[in-house]
Amino acid sequence: MTPIVATRTSLLKEIHDLARPLKSDRDLNGLVDRAAGCRFVAIGEASHGTHEFYTWRDTLSRRLIAEEGYNWIGVEGDWPDCWRINRWVRGQDGKDQGVHALLAGFERWPTWMWANEEVAAFLDWLRSWNSGRPLARRVGFYGLDVYSLWDSLREIMDWLQANVPEALPAAMRAWQCFLPHHEDPHEYAAWSRRLVPQSCETDVVALLTEVRNRVSSAGPQNEDAFDAVQNAEVAANAEHYYRIMVRGDRQSWNVRDHHMADTIDRVSRHLGPASKGLIWEHNTHVGDARATDMAQDGLVNVGQLLRERHAGEGVLLVGLAAHRGSVIAAEGWGRPERILTVPEARPGSHEDFLHQALGVPSVLDFGDDRTGPWLSTRLGHRAIGVVYHPQRETGNYVPTRMGERYDALLWLEHTKALRPVHHEGPPREPELETEPTGY
Repeated sequence: MTPIVATRTSLLKEIHDLARPLKSDRDLNGLVDRAAGCRFVAIGEASHGTHEFYTWRDTLSRRLIAEEGYNWIGVEGDWPDCWRINRWVRGQDGKDQGVHALLAGFERWPTWMWANEEVAAFLDWLRSWNSGRPLARRVGFYGLDVYSLWDSLREIMDWLQANVPEALPAAMRAWQCFLPHHEDPHEYAAWSRRLVPQSCETDVVALLTEVRNRVSSAGPQNEDAFDAVQNAEVAANAEHYYRIMVRGDRQSWNVRDHHMADTIDRVSRHLGPASKGLIWEHNTHVGDARATDMAQDGLVNVGQLLRERHAGEGVLLVGLAAHRGSVIAAEGWGRPERILTVPEARPGSHEDFLHQALGVPSVLDFGDDRTGPWLSTRLGHRAIGVVYHPQRETGNYVPTRMGERYDALLWLEHTKALRPVHHEGPPREPELETEPTGY
């Protein structure tokens, strides 16, 4: 079917017809019903620093856990940090530890992404929810990201020391290869690009193979063994990611998103065929890349990979967007967080038309027919990273066909910054001269 030719009036009418007011958790009934038949629901956010994005994602997630049996959450965070949270919310560790002490363990910049009051409230609820259930039915919390090279290496060495000490030489070879670089990704990546290139790739891949074989030969995976294998996967992919990224090669994006999608698959296999996962990431990872200009650059993302791999099991992609307000972000990579003003949306953007058509928080379920003028028209869609310059808003808009990128959208008119549990200190490790995207 040929899309309808878009005019301002037709765009506004379609938005108005699709939308329903968003005032309470009951207004999410339609999305909850749609999610009932899905194995994966990915819930995005247009920034990593907006109170309302976190709280509405929390609200939808609680309902999906309580009513539709979703039993694990995968987030855009480091595996070792989130594994500590996983054991805490499942009642396996930290019996006398409060949630704020737990979140104080986040040290990698930007700590505010997960060490904030909004996440603290959700984790407290989740631990309480789990406490009345058998261990096998408790909801887990897992980190999907690729950055934790050195932390993951330490976790692998601890596991090998406790379980298969005869395999420690493989871990020591990898550790000693990385050791001269002082846990500095830039120093390691620059070393790998010298006139006579060198890298730790062979050592870290050998370590991954060793850990996989040790776990496989030991029989069915227990929780600690699964953690060890995943840390080995992180170490191998992180080495690859940092080595590519320092060249300014955008394919590092694909290394990262493939790693996150592969981690989703590994967690799903570990928890069994009846498991159902919630994915919490930025819109740039959740919304299908094929609906944006990312596809022209050969880039993929988690939302696209979920649809390609799991369409038959059911995938629901939910974006979040807002018109104006404030946000927690930084003015440069590794700098302290600040509360920054988010100006009104750029004229002619998706956010601008949503504001004109609605003017109040709303939920838009796109349904099956995505050929209408708004859903099929390519317009700018705002994306705010952890580094943000409100005065340079033009670069924050991703050309997007909304109906192909998501299955539904939560719209907020005016938002405010989320609340970190502590202020940002200096980064524990220097970052690359060519920085990550911040999404």
